[in-house]
Amino acid sequence: MDIALLIVLILVLIAEFTNGWTDAPNSIATVVSTQALTPMQAIIMAGFFNALGAALSGTAVAYTVGTEFIKLEFITLTTIGAAMFSLILWSALNALWGMPVSKSHALLASLTGAGFATGGVEALLSSGWIKVMIGLSFSSIVGFLGGLLIMTAVYWIFRKTSLRKVKGLFRFLQIFSSAFVSFSHGSNDGQKIMGVFSLTLLIGGIIPSFYVPLWVIMLCALMIGLGTLIGGWEILKTVGFKITHLDTSQGFAAESAAASIIFLASRFGIPLSTTHTINFAIMGVGSTKNLSAVRWGVTTQIFSSWIITFPFTACVAYVITITLQWLGL
Repeated sequence: MDIALLIVLILVLIAEFTNGWTDAPNSIATVVSTQALTPMQAIIMAGFFNALGAALSGTAVAYTVGTEFIKLEFITLTTIGAAMFSLILWSALNALWGMPVSKSHALLASLTGAGFATGGVEALLSSGWIKVMIGLSFSSIVGFLGGLLIMTAVYWIFRKTSLRKVKGLFRFLQIFSSAFVSFSHGSNDGQKIMGVFSLTLLIGGIIPSFYVPLWVIMLCALMIGLGTLIGGWEILKTVGFKITHLDTSQGFAAESAAASIIFLASRFGIPLSTTHTINFAIMGVGSTKNLSAVRWGVTTQIFSSWIITFPFTACVAYVITITLQWLGL
């Protein structure tokens, strides 16, 4: 195996590891903040179900990422390597800042920036970004409304039940909804890096056409699971404690809404932002109490980091690609 190919494959696996490391807090933040599980219990559960979701959920999202953003003839190992470095850098920075940013958008913007540096506008495809825009609508509008509607239904169904019984029931149910979030996260986010890994194998001449080998699925599932076990604790504090106060029924509603949306998007090959979906679902749940229950100052900071994700990661990948090309690497 060529040394350049090996280096890029390692970068791809590191990116998958950071995907689990920095996105795991989104899937367990509510179950930890409501004390349905201890942080360590939640991390272990999330690691297992993230890996399981990545391994068992097909390859529709992987095909979207690998074939619908950059034309194949303009993709090089330099392109992929630069994109992965940009993604890893942005993930690490936001883990330190405690900001729950979208690794999906960071990945796709990085690939687009690197592809533009390689072949200009001609290198880019629009079909993938159309799916991203659909996913953005799903994650924001549907995520918010889903959390709001499920929480409203819970309030109505259990309106005559004592608060003690409700808390006990949903402390149990929230464990299952949190596991569902972790599984759906793996089913969508895990597949994205599988697509990049397979694309790298194709460019490196290891496979004859684009497909996702079983061993790639298992390897990427392992990496996202291991990354999840590390956990980004600062992000967990932001998502679980700073956006709004949640009890067990509210945590269940937010998790159920987010997990259902993410899982559905995975079926249709839509590279959804799991971070956006979970955070908007939490905001929707918080809004059922009253709008002031959501700490909008914190959400403004989160929104700002989401917006910056696109230009930052695209520009970093572009500059790295141009620099490596200039150096003849």
